[in-house]
Amino acid sequence: MRKAPSKVQDLPAGFRFHGLRHYLASLLIASGADVKVVQARLRHASAKTTLDTYSHLWPDSDESTRAAIDAALVAGTELC
Repeated sequence: MRKAPSKVQDLPAGFRFHGLRHYLASLLIASGADVKVVQARLRHASAKTTLDTYSHLWPDSDESTRAAIDAALVAGTELC
């Protein structure tokens, strides 16, 4: 693993393989994966570790509830 970056062209300065873990977590969260799925993929011992590190990437509950209410209101107006 230590020699691999020198064999790959055009890696950004300061590239570290650990950054790939963060990238994977970001992709999973952005695609709607829940905390238990992300925990399992990253092999964290507990969901607390995952949440302590990545909670800022999940939508907050206010945003989620606003979206749910908006969807319900739109669906209701389409019935009228």
